[in-house]
Order: sequence, then C-alpha cells, then structure tokens
Amino acid sequence: MNSGRIREAAILGVFLCAGLILFGYLLANAAIRVKGMDRIVTVKGLAEREVEADIAIWPIKFNEVSNDLPQLYSVVQNQTDKVVKFLTKNGFTEDEMTLSQPSIVDRQTQDYADSSKIQYRFSSSAAITVYSGKVALVRETMKKMAELGKEGIALSGQDYQNRTEYLYTELNKIKPEMIEEATRNAREVASKFAMDSNSRLGKIRNASQGQFSIEDRDSSTQHIKKIRVVSTIEYYLSD
Repeated sequence: MNSGRIREAAILGVFLCAGLILFGYLLANAAIRVKGMDRIVTVKGLAEREVEADIAIWPIKFNEVSNDLPQLYSVVQNQTDKVVKFLTKNGFTEDEMTLSQPSIVDRQTQDYADSSKIQYRFSSSAAITVYSGKVALVRETMKKMAELGKEGIALSGQDYQNRTEYLYTELNKIKPEMIEEATRNAREVASKFAMDSNSRLGKIRNASQGQFSIEDRDSSTQHIKKIRVVSTIEYYLSD
C-alpha cells in the first residue's frame, strides 16, 4: 500500500517537473520575443509645398477733413463712389466689395485737443474692403492706386489692422498627398537606419500625423504660402 502511494507520488513529481520545465521554456521564449519587439526606431517625415493663395482681402482706407460736417459727409460719399468706380473698371464686382460706414471724429470734443491749433474740426475715415478669389487681379490693381490719389483721395497706408491678407482655403484637397509624402519620407529614413544597424524594418508601432502649418513664404511674397506637415512614426526593428 505504501509502496503504491510512493510510486504514484513519484510519477506525479515527474509530470510536475516536466510541466515546470516546459513552462519555463515557453516563458523564456516569450520574454525573448517581447524583448525583441522593444527594439524600435522613431523617425520624422517632412512634407512641404508652396501654393498660391486663392483668396485676397484688400482694405482700401481713405481719409478726409473739413470744418463743415454736412459737406464732409458729401465728400466722403463722393470719394466712396470714385473708389467703387475704380474697382469696377478694373474687373471687380460690387458683390466683392464691402463698404463700411464712415467714422467721423470731432477734434474739438477731445479732452487732449488744443482748439487753437486745430485747423480742421472734423476728420473722417472710410474703407472699402475687397474680398475676392481674383488674387492676381488684386495685386495688379494695387499698382494702379495712384489713379485715386490723382482724383484727390487721401489713401491711408497699410498697418497691422489695415493690411491686405492672402488666404489659402484648399488645404483639404492636398492633405492626403502630403501625408502620404511625409509617411514615405519617414519610412525612407527608418529603412536607412535599419540598414546601417544591420537590422530589418518591421511594422509601424505608433504614428502621429502632426499639424499642418500655413505661412507666408516671406514678407515680400505674402500671396505665396508654404505648407508643411511633420509625421512622427515608430517602427519595430528585428535582426
């Protein structure tokens, strides 16, 4: 009886040992595989493109002064009509123009004003803004602004709040191509790294597209936009 139980216990022990050995072997192999998967390379892929703006926002601001308020309103209206006529003659429609109400300032009512030094009591400013997809026409017409000066219209120079803007609104059309290009560039860099390290490039572990940026190419050519996107991609490496 006792010898039978001893024999059963011995057989059970053999199976337990074999199981533990097999489990240890499988665990070791799994650890090696996990360790191998930890070998990664992180690369960045860049895609850049230059495009022409497809929308121009062009404010035309003009000023006038007078001591006669009703006369000042009349002059401003006359100047507005001249600017509209000038723009229409050069190929713009009235739908592309936005006319602002003239802003009138009574200089004598300003606390800091010295009435003895004020030559003209009232000053006005008005603006017509062109919003158009005819970017080339806007740029060409801007060169003819001297014609308005010859008609007695005092044009204001452009400043931060009153400057021509150029926009590019077709980004969604080129996004897929640029993402593909950035991804391709990232893979080329990763492949070169794998080759130099005597490894093979594996699957993508993680990928981040990054944000698209649109900037002026430079201050002199604001109608040309530089678009760029940087993709960050992690690849597995294997021997």
